[in-house]
This record gives sequence, C-alpha cells and structure tokens, in this order.
Amino acid sequence: MAKRDYYDVLEVNRDASDEDIKKAYRKLAMKWHPDRNPDNPKAEEKFKEAKQAYEVLSEAGRRSAYDQYGHAGVDQAAAAGAGGAQAGFGDMFSDIFGEIFGGGRQGRSNVFRGADLRYNLEISLEQAAHGFETKIRIPTLAACETCHGSGAKPGTQPTTCTTCRGSGQVRVSQGPFSIAQTCPRCHGSGRMVAHPCTACAGAGRLKHQKTLSVRIPTGVDEGDRVRLSGEGEAGVNGGPPGDLYVQVHLKPHPVFQRDHDDLHCEMPVSFAAAGLGGEVEVPTLQGSAKIHVPGGTQTGKTFRLRGKGIKGVRSQAPGDLFCHVVVETPVNLTARQRELLQEFETISQKDSARHNPRAKGWFDKVKEFFES
Repeated sequence: MAKRDYYDVLEVNRDASDEDIKKAYRKLAMKWHPDRNPDNPKAEEKFKEAKQAYEVLSEAGRRSAYDQYGHAGVDQAAAAGAGGAQAGFGDMFSDIFGEIFGGGRQGRSNVFRGADLRYNLEISLEQAAHGFETKIRIPTLAACETCHGSGAKPGTQPTTCTTCRGSGQVRVSQGPFSIAQTCPRCHGSGRMVAHPCTACAGAGRLKHQKTLSVRIPTGVDEGDRVRLSGEGEAGVNGGPPGDLYVQVHLKPHPVFQRDHDDLHCEMPVSFAAAGLGGEVEVPTLQGSAKIHVPGGTQTGKTFRLRGKGIKGVRSQAPGDLFCHVVVETPVNLTARQRELLQEFETISQKDSARHNPRAKGWFDKVKEFFES
C-alpha cells in the first residue's frame, strides 16, 4: 500500500513551522495511542503512521530530502540519520506522554506537603455573637521524635536509592519510547532506609493527639472556617506541614433563628394584650428590651429592634432583631373565663364590621362566591 503524504498525515501545510508540526503530532499521538484505544485495531496503525511522519518532518535534513524527493529521498537517508532521529523522538515521546504515564523528563519531587485537616466545632449562638477562645484535641500524624522524621534508626541516615538515584522514578525504554514509572525499590520516595526506626517502623511519622487553643472571632456564622497554619499533618521527607481548618457549626437556639447578621424570634402575645395593647418584654443577646404593642395587633405583625442582631466578622455594624407576633388563643379555660368570652362574643357580634373587620370582609366574599 502506498504511503500517505506526511503533511497530510499530520494535517498541516507544507510550510508549517517546527512548532506547528510538533503540536500536530502531540494531538494525533494522544488521540491514537494504543493504550487509549484498546478496542480499536486501526489505532495502532494510525499511531505508527503519525510517529513516522513526525520523525521525518521534525528533523531538518530529513524534511528537506522529503520535500525534494518524497519518500524515496527519505529512504536513502534513513541509514545515516536513523539513530539521531530516534533519540530525538524518544525525548519527544517522553515529554508528551509523561503526564499520561506518571511523570515528566525531570522526574517528580519526593518531598510532599502534609495533608490539611478539618475539625468540626459546634458552638452556641451566644458564643458566635461575642467570640471566645477554646481548646480542641485532634488526632494527627506528627514527625517521629525518635528519628526526627527521617525514618532511620538513630545513629544512621537514609541513603539515596541506587535504582532511581533519588528521583523517585525510573524510565522504561522500548525502542524509541521512554515511559516514566514509580521506582519499584523505593516506591517513589527516592530514599532507602537500611535500618528503620523502631518507633515509627521507618515511616517517619506517628499518630499523635495534640491540644490546640483556637480563638473564635466575634460574629462567625454557620460554615465559617478558622485556619491554623502549620497545624495539619507533618510533611513527608522534610516537606512542610499542612494546615488545620476549624469549621464552625451553630447549635439550634431555643429562642432565636439567625439570618446572617439579623436575628428572628416569635413573640407570643395573649389574646387580651393583643386586643388592649401594652408593653411586652422580649429577650435580646444584649439583655431584655420592651416593645410597645398597640391595641388590635394581629398575628404576623413584625417589630424591628435595630442593632440588636449580630455584628458579623466582616460587617461594619450589627444587624437587627425581628420579633414576629403570634397572638395566642387561650386554652384550658375555667368556667368563668368561658362565660366572659361568650359574653364578649355576643357583644362583638352586634357590630362585627367594627370589631372584626377582616372576618366580616371574608364572610362577605364567601357569600358572594356562593351566590354568583
């Protein structure tokens, strides 16, 4: 079968730059690599075709011969230039597929930052409003005090892995291909411990419980986090420790519901107080306060107390307290109470439009509805 034009294979123009050719090959190689297309028998053929085209067009001398004489010119120069072309292609393959198979040309660092930790802290609404300091006890992985995190028995030191020379990776070459893999001897650490520390079994870290002081700022809200830098797990091979994030959760409050900086509460008002009016004492986070309830107050009426909410962490001023009136119907009536209420109802019915305007209006609309 006749070979396809190499420019057509890579889908580039004949005046394409070296960078354009490289990009085109990267795209096709990743698309048709056999490992990414195990169920496509044609993928390997297309991959090899793209590889061959790139080997020719990426090298100036071979590309010039191909431009002048086509495939015949390349075949005549193959013996002289094959070695260098394959070496260059091997490096190119390493650059392209390092990210797929686990690494790049320079290898990975074997020093790792410790993991971040999270601690869930439940606090009351009062604690959130005023801020406070508390102590928490957390489990973590800390550097072994016996070997100071090296993993080696005191008096000895870890040695550089002779297989990967400390890089944590080895390269497996198959013809022009070079694939980076985790070193099977040191498992990616880059070091060998001939005499492990007996305290940590060579891990360099031990489980540890530590007690920390945490300052919870004024105005924290549900889900807010307090960061304690460097209080997470210890790093690996001398890496920096992670951080600890204390995540705040608010306990349900028996009186108030929080809405950012504002507070809401129900304010039960007796049937008589709602009708006659008067003063009602309500609680706030700063102490008690009095609200004047006018006569005839209905359920759902809201009274706003400015500045009686919470000053958030990022707020300039505290929020407000909203008191929602709930007129309470009396229960467990005595005989005398029932008698008085019946008398009250009889008097009210003589002028219901005046004393119960909402009820009068509702019944009028019901009557119209059935008559229409």
